[in-house]
Amino acid sequence: MHHAADLIGGKRGEGVRVLDVGVGANCVYPIIGRGEYGWGFVGSDADRTALAAAQRIVDANPGLAGGVELRLQTNSASMFEGVVNAGESFDLSLCNPPFHASLEDARDASRLKWAKLGRPSDTGSNFGGAEGELWHPGGEEAFVRRMVEESADFGAQVRWFTALISKAATLPAVDKALKKSGARQSRIIDMAQGQKKSRLVAWTFRSA
Repeated sequence: MHHAADLIGGKRGEGVRVLDVGVGANCVYPIIGRGEYGWGFVGSDADRTALAAAQRIVDANPGLAGGVELRLQTNSASMFEGVVNAGESFDLSLCNPPFHASLEDARDASRLKWAKLGRPSDTGSNFGGAEGELWHPGGEEAFVRRMVEESADFGAQVRWFTALISKAATLPAVDKALKKSGARQSRIIDMAQGQKKSRLVAWTFRSA
C-alpha cells in the first residue's frame, strides 16, 4: 500500500479519495488504507455476494464507518463506467486483478501450491475470497489491458491508476496498451514479499 501512497505524496486523511476496483469479499484495501492513512474509499465489485460480504465487514468495523462506500458494478465488462459518477474525482485507484485465465487454472495453481507445502491436493483453495476474484477470461493481461483502455475516458477524474501485476510476462502487453491509451506518465514498481515477486503498474493522464 505504501508504494501507491508514494504516488500521491503520502497524503493522509479523509480528503484523499481512493477507488478500489474489485474490492472483493474481504475488503482488504479499504481496511489497510483506512487504518494506515485515514483515506476515504469507494469500493466496487460486480459480484453481489462478494459485495455483501464486504458490506458486513464495513458495518461491523467502527474504524471503517463513514469512510468506505461500496458500489455494485452492474456491467461486468466495465471497470469505471457506472461506478465513477459525473463530477466526482479520486486521487488514486487500486486494483488487484484476477490473475488466472480460467477457474480450472486457478484450481490447478491452488493444488500445486498445496503439493509444494506437502498438503493433500483436496485441501481446497488457500484463498479466502470468492473464486471469481481469482480468474478472468484471458487472465490478468486481458483484464489490465481493458482497464488501461477504459481509464483513458476517466483521466480527468482519477489522478493515478494502479494495478498489481503478478506475472512479469504480462508487462509488455500492458506497456503497449499504456502507449496506445495516451497516458502521460507510467511507472513499474517492483515489490517482493518472501519468495513472492510482483509489481505495481501505475499510470496517469495528467502532466503533473
